[in-house]
Amino acid sequence: MPEVKSSFREVLPKQGQLSVEDIPTLVLCKPKLLPLKSVTLEKLEKMQREAQEAIRQQEAMQREQQHEPK
Repeated sequence: MPEVKSSFREVLPKQGQLSVEDIPTLVLCKPKLLPLKSVTLEKLEKMQREAQEAIRQQEAMQREQQHEPK
């Protein structure tokens, strides 16, 4: 690759400190795929469904006991 001559020349100080200004730039990276639901959230939803089902079964049993002829 041929060298490109610049109209600017590099100047380094002979005394004192050399300071460099770093300009922050955006760096693009691969997107990270996250699950729509976390494992903990799925467990909580499963526990809630099981609890609701247990309540429905208890209510159904109570209705059957009330409707039994005595």
